[in-house]
Amino acid sequence: MQGSLVAMLFLSAGLFMGWSLGGNDAANIFGTAVGTRMVKFSTAAIICSVFITIGAVASGSGASHTLGELGSINAIGGAFAVSAAAAFTVMLMSSKGLPVSTSQAIVGAIIGWNLFAGTNTDLAVLYKIAGTWVFTPILAAFFAILFYWIVKRVLENTKIHIVQLYKYTRIALVISGAFGAYSLGANNIANVMGVFINVSPFETIVISDSLQITSTQQLFLLGGLAISIGVFTYSKKVMMTVGASIFKLSPISACIVVLATSTVLFLFSSEGLNIWLTTRNLPAFPLVPVSQSQAVVGAIIGIGFAKGGKNVNFKQLGRIGAGWILTPLCSMIISFVSLFFLQNVFMQTVFSI
Repeated sequence: MQGSLVAMLFLSAGLFMGWSLGGNDAANIFGTAVGTRMVKFSTAAIICSVFITIGAVASGSGASHTLGELGSINAIGGAFAVSAAAAFTVMLMSSKGLPVSTSQAIVGAIIGWNLFAGTNTDLAVLYKIAGTWVFTPILAAFFAILFYWIVKRVLENTKIHIVQLYKYTRIALVISGAFGAYSLGANNIANVMGVFINVSPFETIVISDSLQITSTQQLFLLGGLAISIGVFTYSKKVMMTVGASIFKLSPISACIVVLATSTVLFLFSSEGLNIWLTTRNLPAFPLVPVSQSQAVVGAIIGIGFAKGGKNVNFKQLGRIGAGWILTPLCSMIISFVSLFFLQNVFMQTVFSI
């Protein structure tokens, strides 16, 4: 019993990380919709929470394997320190209203664990993950521009009453937001609970011969619920930063941003798509926990340039870019220091030889 309580205490860092993700990355899904006042914050939070949890439990395993290749944390004390360091970094950045990357935070924290444990960091995996930090906003901007021109052509060639257009846009925002929330849960739950997979305190629950709930799915369910709490309690400030501070979006543009962002997250989290492309010898997107914050910022920039680029807030972009650079560095340092204190002051095992 005591061991279980200690395990759950350590697992609280993952819940803290989920709460931080809910307050930052998850907020970006409906940030544009809330920023344009097309969707109420309460409505956005409910939809976001439900579909993030479904995505996490149903499709969250793919991206987790890549983090495991970067650093296979083999002690629950170490997992606690890594997760807590990443969560604290995200919370710190969120308090400044910056949409930073939980993916960058957890990667920096894992590298901190590798340094402390004397474990080599797989540079090939690190380059693959870091490459998405560059490629994600570019890809999101591309999809945003593509969708913008498609929607523009459709609206130019159809006659829709302004009232009907408002109604359709609002429905589209909700649907694309639900899709984005599902994709985020499937992709970014690895950032929340991925470091605990090898040291999970749960056992598989067998309901029937054909139905069982694995240890990993139980972890992801807890993580999804923690993200939901973060959405409700801490996300509104970041929503307004993304929705109104970078580029003033129209409701239709907001819908395009959400759809472009959702598409990027889906591409990097779909095991089915990855297998389909690989079996046909086609280039496939790596199953990597990418930054939803970077995707939404890239999509907003794409819309801004599609409209001429005159009103893009480059000063705000500079602040966000600085946050992206500082996030993995801060997380790595905090992780290393936390591991030192946990091992030498609190006498906890943070890695196994």
